[in-house]
Amino acid sequence: MPLLPLLPLTAAAADAAGAADAPDAVSVATPSDAQGWLARMRAAASGRNYQGTMMYVTAGGAMSSSRVAHFCVGNQVYERIETLDGRPRQVYRHNERVHTVWPRAGLVMIEQRKLPSVLPSVTQSVDPSALLQYALRDEGEGRVAGRDARVLLLQPRDALRYAQRVWADRETGLMLRAEVLDGAGAVLESTGFSSVEIGVRAQPESVLQPIRQLAGLRVLRPAQVATALEDEGWVLAQPLPGFWLTACVKRPASSAAAGDGQGQQPEGLQAVFSDGLTHVSLFIEPLDSERQRKPLRTQFGATHSLSAPKGDFWLTLVGDAPLDTLQSLFDALQRRP
Repeated sequence: MPLLPLLPLTAAAADAAGAADAPDAVSVATPSDAQGWLARMRAAASGRNYQGTMMYVTAGGAMSSSRVAHFCVGNQVYERIETLDGRPRQVYRHNERVHTVWPRAGLVMIEQRKLPSVLPSVTQSVDPSALLQYALRDEGEGRVAGRDARVLLLQPRDALRYAQRVWADRETGLMLRAEVLDGAGAVLESTGFSSVEIGVRAQPESVLQPIRQLAGLRVLRPAQVATALEDEGWVLAQPLPGFWLTACVKRPASSAAAGDGQGQQPEGLQAVFSDGLTHVSLFIEPLDSERQRKPLRTQFGATHSLSAPKGDFWLTLVGDAPLDTLQSLFDALQRRP
């Protein structure tokens, strides 16, 4: 679970950072230490005001950057993400409502948040339940974006998930950097702040003002209805060890989402599985006889995807997990008779 999966340090920068942050000592954290650090990270991600620039790089050299901000005013939460490379995109969150704006396309999508997302309060924390699947190791001190940090390694207990190394701000607990490592310990991708301010004054208008200015934009409001896989006719023949279903919703299929949102559209299903750190998204939609699609497997950084037909449906799985994990979930998913 990188800090901002899908946002995307260069390989050279990651190597330099690793040399600069070489651990002084390695030890297995005690349960109380582990829970304490995870609790601090979760509290900082959701309760601190912070803003900065994040860099994402894959082992293949792909890189992107984004400006992020998170503010709390009482029980009100405001977040924003602005991509700085490639196609312009802004994401604004006020509590559970999320606006995603593509200015060049003149398009905005407005959703009620029902699924795990790339927002800072979600991606910069680790659920304590992850310690059932990962051993937490203390790798000493480091520095990120000019701030002292504690370096922690989450080592998986099996081959279904990747190891992840995180840098937690020593003063506040905020996660400053995260790396995803393959089975040999090589860095698949790294996400972290290149600059960050923690404890800034809240700026709710920096979120509220843009979402009020929708004139001239085409507005999409895709429906999301909470449901269960079993209610939609799907079952897992065998569970994926250590993963559980965190959310399941009906939503427009990909072909419908590109339309104008009018009339009857074929429904798709999205489910998210997690072990408290790693997330795998499952998308199910009816096969479209007019679209010729071939099974596909891809990798970008630590993220694998698998797309293939199953019966009368097209399944796509995406997650920061080994391809074998996605394949196991695909094989276990069965249409209920």
